[in-house]
Amino acid sequence: MEIINPNAAILTNYEVMTALKDMKNSKKKYGLRNLATITYETVQYLEDTPCKEQTTASIVEFLQAMKEFNLTKNECLMMVNDPPSSPLHIQLMIEDSDERLTEEQVSRILEQAAKLRPAAPTNSTTDSGQMDS
Repeated sequence: MEIINPNAAILTNYEVMTALKDMKNSKKKYGLRNLATITYETVQYLEDTPCKEQTTASIVEFLQAMKEFNLTKNECLMMVNDPPSSPLHIQLMIEDSDERLTEEQVSRILEQAAKLRPAAPTNSTTDSGQMDS
């Protein structure tokens, strides 16, 4: 087998999870003994990431919003797979972000990224283990 174009497509974690779930639910047998284990473990891992709450529409909307910032495909992919939650997170993902982006642009990126992240669980229980002094 020869690889003709190794960079033909870059998949998000959401796309990988969807493809693996479809393959798992398919009745077709692929003939590889360890494939079921690898598929199961990968889906289990991906279900603990933000991609579990993402949709195709939300990813497309995010990528459309990112066009104005002139980011690379890899930078956008990193932000889809692990939506940034702070300016520091953006600095780690976007090369030379302090030179390429203004504070206002960073804020707008964070607003868009918040739509890709699952909602933070609310803590409705009180901590009864603390003693009042």
